[in-house]
Amino acid sequence: MPLYETYVGRHRDDFATLEDLRQNYKLSWPEDFNFAYDCLDKLAVDTPDARAMVWVSRNGEAREFTFADIKRLTDKTANWLSAQGVGKGDMVMLVLGRAYQFWYALLALHKLGAVAVPATTLLTQKDYVYRFNAGDIKMVLASGDGDVTRHIDAALPECPTVTLKAVIRRDAPEGGWLDFDRGVEAASETFVRPTPHNKATDLMLMAFSSGTTGYPKMVAHDFTYPLGHILTGCFWHRCVEGGLHFTISDTGWLKSLWGKLYGQWLGGSAVLVYDFDRFSAPDILDKVAAHHVTTFCAPPTMYRYIVKEELAHWDLSALRHVATAGEALNPEVYSNFYRQTGLKIFEGFGQTETTICCFTVAPWMQPRLGSMGLPCPGYDMVICDADGAEVSAGVTGEICIRADRTGGVKPAGMFSGYYRDPEATARAWHDGLYHTGDTAYRDEMGFLWYVGRVDDVIKSSGYRIGPFEVESALMEHPAVLECAVTGVPDPDRGFAVKATIVLGKGFEPSDELTRALQNHVKKVTAPYKYPRVVVYTDALPKTISGKIRRVEIREQDAQTEDRK
Repeated sequence: MPLYETYVGRHRDDFATLEDLRQNYKLSWPEDFNFAYDCLDKLAVDTPDARAMVWVSRNGEAREFTFADIKRLTDKTANWLSAQGVGKGDMVMLVLGRAYQFWYALLALHKLGAVAVPATTLLTQKDYVYRFNAGDIKMVLASGDGDVTRHIDAALPECPTVTLKAVIRRDAPEGGWLDFDRGVEAASETFVRPTPHNKATDLMLMAFSSGTTGYPKMVAHDFTYPLGHILTGCFWHRCVEGGLHFTISDTGWLKSLWGKLYGQWLGGSAVLVYDFDRFSAPDILDKVAAHHVTTFCAPPTMYRYIVKEELAHWDLSALRHVATAGEALNPEVYSNFYRQTGLKIFEGFGQTETTICCFTVAPWMQPRLGSMGLPCPGYDMVICDADGAEVSAGVTGEICIRADRTGGVKPAGMFSGYYRDPEATARAWHDGLYHTGDTAYRDEMGFLWYVGRVDDVIKSSGYRIGPFEVESALMEHPAVLECAVTGVPDPDRGFAVKATIVLGKGFEPSDELTRALQNHVKKVTAPYKYPRVVVYTDALPKTISGKIRRVEIREQDAQTEDRK
């Protein structure tokens, strides 16, 4: 029996219809809920020999961990961390990439009631200074790969709260670094839960958002966060007992916790973790085939590269279900993948501040090409105008989540607020609404259709044009590998539509190609949306989590305009 039934009360397939799921999906948990005790430890007792994780090194060597292994290593790690002085409420940053140590370090922090703060290995000195000080970080646990420890050491003179630092996968460098692997190996396997126990409403996890503007905000999640991912792993990813799920994400982003831990284990599935250096579609497909992955999730950016391959060259017969999130999925990518594999990509929407809150969920519904799907149980999602009033079907507005119709109680998995920033919390969450900053419209059947970030919508000649629909039209053309659509100042239209394009192999920029792309957009969408300005580039500006930074393109255009 999947463990999530303890908290839902019904098996996934007991729900007869989608409406049954939406009306009767209920979560319950004890006041001192803690995933590490109530889920991991129970799995280790009930299914000790079941595999929890398959970890694959950069050289392709595989190592399996059972639930009993993870519990044992978690308890040893909790003992070692406690001996260093880490306890309830302490902030500990984990900069571990895709190393397997992340799993038992994170769970050990849960057991101690400490606060885990995931961070990417791509950070530099300046990034660490901001994060250490803003987050009041006490300890950093870092990968020994690359320049991670060098950047951290360079930042520490400006960061007085950081009093402990430990490293994995190499001998501890000089300068006060602790050897995590040796310390854990020597620690006792017997760990007793500290008292008093944590409350479910205590801070468990803090994540720095991967926003496309300004400094990242510190998103605070409590101990109910893992239960929000029952919908992610068991319903959206369709993880099954004995299966192997593969989500592509660095542990520095909460997407890794969407697809590499909570919901998958609650559904009885193991997770595949591939510790690669650089994304390569053929390399990823090799791993999916070799390890008989049953369920898979990747961002649209990676699917765009995957569908350029001849997928018939790989044995993907074990693959049963695939999903995507992180940004909107272009219909052409969906159609290409379906043609090659017979598998439909199930889209989902959520943020660092939430778990999955809008999805296409099998078996009760099938993807509608280009749609985000329907709101998830527990999330009361509405489309609102600038004044917070709900708009009619077909009208574009901001995606908001209501709390005022649920007695002010937030859904399990939704953030508690921005850490130490009540002003930012109040700007995003007020009058009973959490404002996501994303825009969409709802059709007559209730499906949501993504338009773009609030700041990305282009106002041209009285029209409101969402960049996603123009980008999707461009992506249908074989010459286009990636693109970003923005608005540029225009004396007659206010703003004109601009497309910044990365071309695929075998294509070169030319006036003829530009006209062909413009005509193509006119044919597949409303003609007024076509890009009047087309620029070719080798790469698009992106955040370190891989999201396209349209704001950077707009800023560059504004600087060019100012110089005229």
